[in-house]
Amino acid sequence: MTANARRREIFHRMLADGYVDAKTLAGDLGVDASTIRRDLDALAREGKIERTHGGARPVEGAGPEVPYAAKKDVRRAEKAAIAAVAAAMVSDGDSVVLDSGSTTYEVAVALRHHSSLTVLTNDLRIAKYVASFPEVRLLVTGGELLGSVFTLVGDHAVRFMSSYSADWTFLGADAIDPRAGVTNTNTLEVPIKRALIEAAARTVLVADHSKFGHRALAKVTAVEDIDTLISDSGLSTEQRDAYGPALVVAEPLPSA
Repeated sequence: MTANARRREIFHRMLADGYVDAKTLAGDLGVDASTIRRDLDALAREGKIERTHGGARPVEGAGPEVPYAAKKDVRRAEKAAIAAVAAAMVSDGDSVVLDSGSTTYEVAVALRHHSSLTVLTNDLRIAKYVASFPEVRLLVTGGELLGSVFTLVGDHAVRFMSSYSADWTFLGADAIDPRAGVTNTNTLEVPIKRALIEAAARTVLVADHSKFGHRALAKVTAVEDIDTLISDSGLSTEQRDAYGPALVVAEPLPSA
């Protein structure tokens, strides 16, 4: 395999998995670790990837889905502030759909003191956490696992969601742009995200400021189809103006 072919294979694996491990690549491609390091360095110089300790991940805002382990602690204070605003919109006894993602996970954390909730989700980590809530009715979509991000996708998940009508959907996003709308880095999650939107009376997008002003590969929906967008105080004045009154800015929490 030539260097160019090997680098294409590495990049395609990243498109599929959202993260590549140098040691695993060396074994799978039959080359030594130093060759893989040179390949990753070359892809990084081209702006296609971002090097990490032991591997590489997408350039933020422009690449494929990043595995949960690589993003769960990124901008956690901002995500907690967003989640607090989101949870305040929910009343005891409401039905809530939680999309997969690290920000929606924080919404689940912020909902932990609500009572008599019905929660529907396609995220296995969120399902495991919500299962510990008292008096909760938990429904999990089923479907095929998108392993690195603990997300359930596929026709089964979409059909499952079509059977329910909830009060709220809290939707995550890879990128948001006033004209391009809400977009996703891979096409696999688009059908289930659309089903989550259709399942609820009101859809609230929760995303930190780094997701705004970017476009990803696959369109999920137009900004106008979202009832409320919640982000953090890192948004610029221009970004805030672009989304009008539908945008709610979450101020930092006192503990942050």
